[in-house]
Amino acid sequence: MSDRLPKHLHDALKAARLAIEFLGDKQLDAYEADPLLRSAIERQVEIVGEACRRALDDTPALRERIPECVLAVAIRNRIAHGYDSIDNVVVLNAVRRIFPPLAERLAKELEAY
Repeated sequence: MSDRLPKHLHDALKAARLAIEFLGDKQLDAYEADPLLRSAIERQVEIVGEACRRALDDTPALRERIPECVLAVAIRNRIAHGYDSIDNVVVLNAVRRIFPPLAERLAKELEAY
């Protein structure tokens, strides 16, 4: 583990919380109708995934303690490499279903530092 791990965990936590906050209770049609909202959430998803990737590279044991990190990296890659075919439902599901438990586990992991 490097001294950069807490930064990566903090960055992922901050971005996950922002994505959750930005989305709020908006439904798919409202999300799709708002390009600014989509851009903001997609950016936070990218940050979460990249920060999780760096954290996992640094400390592979996190895969067991924070399994949602692997999913965050996958959704980040899907957005970054498939920018021209982003599935809004996948993004919304990630923010609604993966990010809350991810944020909880990231916060607990950070408490250890």
